[in-house]
Amino acid sequence: MLETLVVVLLVALIVTGAKLAGHHRALRSVREAIDHRQPFLRKDAPGASGREWDRFCVTANELIEQISALEKTQTSQLTQLNVTLGSLKEAVLVVDHHNHIMLANNSLQDIFPAATQAIDERLEVVLHSVEFLNYVEAVRNGEAQPHQEIEFAELNETRWVEVTGTTIPALDSSNGQWVLFVLHDVTRQKALERVRKEFVANVSHELRTPLAVIKGYIETLVEGHQEMDPIDRQRFLGTIQRHTDRLNSLLEDLLTLSRLESVNPGLERESIELRPHIAGILEDYRSRPHAEDHVIVDDLDPAIDRLLVDPLKLNQVLSNLLDNALKYTPPGTCIKVIGHLRAGEVEIRVSDNGPGIPSGDLPHIFERFYRVEKGRSREKGGTGLGLSIVKHIVQLHGGQVLAKSKPGEGVTFVLSFPLSPPH
Repeated sequence: MLETLVVVLLVALIVTGAKLAGHHRALRSVREAIDHRQPFLRKDAPGASGREWDRFCVTANELIEQISALEKTQTSQLTQLNVTLGSLKEAVLVVDHHNHIMLANNSLQDIFPAATQAIDERLEVVLHSVEFLNYVEAVRNGEAQPHQEIEFAELNETRWVEVTGTTIPALDSSNGQWVLFVLHDVTRQKALERVRKEFVANVSHELRTPLAVIKGYIETLVEGHQEMDPIDRQRFLGTIQRHTDRLNSLLEDLLTLSRLESVNPGLERESIELRPHIAGILEDYRSRPHAEDHVIVDDLDPAIDRLLVDPLKLNQVLSNLLDNALKYTPPGTCIKVIGHLRAGEVEIRVSDNGPGIPSGDLPHIFERFYRVEKGRSREKGGTGLGLSIVKHIVQLHGGQVLAKSKPGEGVTFVLSFPLSPPH
């Protein structure tokens, strides 16, 4: 009797174990079906049976269909959103509640070239700015400003970005809120603002100095001109005249720069014979009194024929360079104007064998009001705008200008004018 009971129990255990194993296999099949978003078929679980199991299979398939539909909807929404935002100039960025980037349009890479694989990356890995991460948290907490300018340091380059952020419902099945940001690159505006401030400050300084001198001398003349020695009075008047001329030169150069930077710079091109034109300018300079102690030579390639330029503005370019060479080089200096015909362009070099320009100053000499020797430049009557005018005129012609120099070996200005100007 006992043996029979043991046998029955063993058979029951074996049957139960077989059923459990079948259910495990069936559950594994259901899990794989859900993972792969594939419909679960009854034949995929031969070890499972019963009405409840059949009901479970139906429910599992309904869940699989719902999950697949939600994923398709999410993918479609993200695709439509990406297509819609792809044409915007502003960068658009969407991050989830864990700071993973869920969407980024093409303009993000225009602002941040290193952000090539942004999707699914953590925000702090792609954009390196503690200030921006703090702004993200402020948006989530409803404490952010409507617009905020944030500085980003990327690859030795500083960019300023105006950021606007807002929370949006999550586009997946999670309950957390996502955050959408619109980023507008204002680096150029920041640079222009800085240039404008520096320009206003420089103009104010440049105007204040001669005005203060003129005012002081005139006040002295008004108060004591009757008792003043005629020689002193003449010296005072000479100083006033010199600073008045300096003010006039400064204002003329400022007006010239303003015209060159305007929408209509007044460029009037003519087809001129370049060699005789330049030769005439040099001959005029050789006859000037302040050029008597200098040697001015020219070497113009006979292959150079005609060039379509604005002759008056070309005169201004060469006059500025020749005036500088005469002002800032010692007597006996040789000034050369060399012209060559290159591939598709005419290259003009204006060089001297004077003291040259220090390497630290060379990258800045085309900036407005930049002077290598500030006191000496003012004494010579320089406004600090001549080389800026040269650069603007050459660029308006579609050309380029650069300076080469070594201390003690003079300086060479290289001007290139295209034979076929841009339309």
